[in-house]
Amino acid sequence: MKKILIIEDDRRIAQNISRGLQQEGYVTEVVYEGVNGRQMALQPGVDLVILDINLPGINGFEVCRSVRAERPQLPIILLTALGEIEDKVEGLALGADDYLVKPFDFRELIARVATCLRRSALIHDTPAPIETVLQVANLTVNPATKEVCRGETTIDLTAREFALLEHLLRNRGRVLSKPDIAEAVWDLNFDTGTNVVEVYINYLRKKIDRDFEPKLIHTRPGMGYVLKEEL
Repeated sequence: MKKILIIEDDRRIAQNISRGLQQEGYVTEVVYEGVNGRQMALQPGVDLVILDINLPGINGFEVCRSVRAERPQLPIILLTALGEIEDKVEGLALGADDYLVKPFDFRELIARVATCLRRSALIHDTPAPIETVLQVANLTVNPATKEVCRGETTIDLTAREFALLEHLLRNRGRVLSKPDIAEAVWDLNFDTGTNVVEVYINYLRKKIDRDFEPKLIHTRPGMGYVLKEEL
């Protein structure tokens, strides 16, 4: 059975989530503050973390950042009363896999937990294919080693930036809408109120386009984005 760690300082909410998940067949453990929550999340045997942001000790953003650095494949769902777009973008930027705002329907939480665990299982169970280097103009991306270069210059990307760039490269020459990108890179139903796609496109442009020629990431107003070498 899958083990889910719940890091939530509201004891009533934490226990309600725990009981509900147990009824669905999951094993749960509850921690009520950030420091111990981070330590527990780094232990083997935890399959998914449900993480509140407003925690005593250290906040959920810091827990997410720290856990993601040590366990990059561990699914993390942020469960919080903070519903502002900036909070969602920050949480996803720090590596959270999903974001659910309180109050919520427990059925939606169960569905998101199942989706995250299913995606995690696919990552672990699918043998890594032998992949060739992806290239457009003088941009090269090695999916196996995660190396990115423009010409002779090596470029450092975060995991999410790399995922976005790889998706653009695998669809080079094709205009991708923001919902297409959000679903493929974040596995999220696109929220028209969020600008997370634009934020990450800007991150990529600063790193792979701003100081290099030719420019490769292009905006198609009202349609989306395309990665291509325009002649």
